[in-house]
Amino acid sequence: MDETHVVTCMLRNRGEVLLLRRSEEVGSYSGRWGGVAGHAEGDPDALAREEIEEETGLLDDCTFVRAGDPFEVDDKSLDKRWVVHPYLFDCANRDVRIDWETTEAEWVPPTEILRRKTVPDLWTSYDHIAPTVESVGEDAEHGSAYISVRALEVLRDRAGTCAVRGGGGGSGGGSGGRSGDGDGGNSDWNELAALARDLLDARPSMAALGNRVNRAMADARGSGGVPETVERAAIEGIERAYRVDENATENAREEIADAAVLTLSRSGTVLDALRNTARVFVAESRPANEGVGVAEALAEGTDVTLHTDAATAHVLATEEIDCVVVGADSVLPSGDVVNKIGTRGAALAANREDVPVLVVTATDKVRTTDDPVLEDGSPNAVYDGDADLSVVNPTFDVTPAELVSGYVTERGILDRGGIGSVAEELADLSGWQNESR
Repeated sequence: MDETHVVTCMLRNRGEVLLLRRSEEVGSYSGRWGGVAGHAEGDPDALAREEIEEETGLLDDCTFVRAGDPFEVDDKSLDKRWVVHPYLFDCANRDVRIDWETTEAEWVPPTEILRRKTVPDLWTSYDHIAPTVESVGEDAEHGSAYISVRALEVLRDRAGTCAVRGGGGGSGGGSGGRSGDGDGGNSDWNELAALARDLLDARPSMAALGNRVNRAMADARGSGGVPETVERAAIEGIERAYRVDENATENAREEIADAAVLTLSRSGTVLDALRNTARVFVAESRPANEGVGVAEALAEGTDVTLHTDAATAHVLATEEIDCVVVGADSVLPSGDVVNKIGTRGAALAANREDVPVLVVTATDKVRTTDDPVLEDGSPNAVYDGDADLSVVNPTFDVTPAELVSGYVTERGILDRGGIGSVAEELADLSGWQNESR
């Protein structure tokens, strides 16, 4: 059997992936749906990027996320063994430029793979690079808005496999799905409820993740509690997450237009809002230094100054700064803000200099209890020497509500009372957990 190495690249945008329908001119699997694919003899990493540019024209808009372990697919009809190298890229643009290999291009939820006639084991390719409970729990690079969407993707994907399993499978894309016991209904709901709880437990500090998973499960339960309703609720939840985050960003952008701003850490919502400012001071945000990435992202088109975390109070005292703008990992019902370590110190320094502090956050980040859940980073990120000493590396701190001037949300600017009202609304979403036990 002839062995050929190939790449399969999944491009992801707003929780959906790009599928391409293969033309009659390609050598195999004409008319079937696939990802961006091509032969990978030599350097698969480089060839994956070449194929993205050749087949879609989107390479400049793509950011590498992960590569999955290669796997083998035997096609006896072609006497061919494919060694598939899966890749995932986040893509900021949907404007696909197809070439001769493709007749159609569609952005779809990945679970659509299970329902279409695809190239062999396309779902397996996706499954090798899809988010998991583990990747949600271990992600130390992204903010809670991003991670909450990944959690909804995990829920959607499992619900989709349960739905197709219960309906007898797909038309060619489902060969990578799991087989089940076939008893349907209640066991499927219990399986999905257990997965949802695992996601909640993976990042208990992230209110957005908890509220968004709870909303999807509550909506699905109210619509019958079958896999199809969970899948649909997760898909709708992903789109809603992007929409409310974008609305919060737009409100923040209007509020801080042409201002001189100080910020820290990395919040996608804040980053997009800062592109409309006159000048930005960015604390480096040790030990992961995510502030450096923010400064680099803003450098083209914005007057940016990068400084050490320890210089934050000095910068606020000596520079003309109109406001401090930060994101939030979560906001407590009292209005206290859980965010990247250093936020509390920046807010205290800003208060000393009479500089307003604005927290940009979707209301999904409001917790329903006043008990903050704080995470710690690895001590080795601070010190990995041989001296006999203790190390603390807190990831988050709590900024008291009295230091916050306003919370910029998709609903506009809220005060502490508005945050408390949101917490009451969100408390009802967790009721599905009691019904499932």
